[in-house]
Amino acid sequence: MPRLDTQFAHLGLNATASVEPPFDGMEWYEGYGQRHAADGIEGRLVSQYSFTESWTSWEVHPHGAELVICTAGEITLIQEAPDGATTRVTLHPGDYAINPPGVWHTADVPPGTTATAIFITPGADTDHRPR
Repeated sequence: MPRLDTQFAHLGLNATASVEPPFDGMEWYEGYGQRHAADGIEGRLVSQYSFTESWTSWEVHPHGAELVICTAGEITLIQEAPDGATTRVTLHPGDYAINPPGVWHTADVPPGTTATAIFITPGADTDHRPR
């Protein structure tokens, strides 16, 4: 039985869903992009991560909105709009937020705690920058 924290899912064209190979590090994303290139900007990666520390980078998804669902702990999303304005949204279990397309975002986790979240991400052309 696949587990979302180790084997992500892909939502593709024509309402398809598939189980992905086990996640084994950042290089995994390159293979994911190749496997689902035909879905273009309509494909979505469904993943779950647990964090014990705040993020060390920002990311942006230029072609679609990302849904973030907190399932355990507390996580604060920090969103930076194209005009530079920032918004902070703190999520608790059951809360969700949307990272709009083109909005840089990062996250903070309170020291000594663990936060778990599910991400439904439009991955095409995702970019990162140091925090």
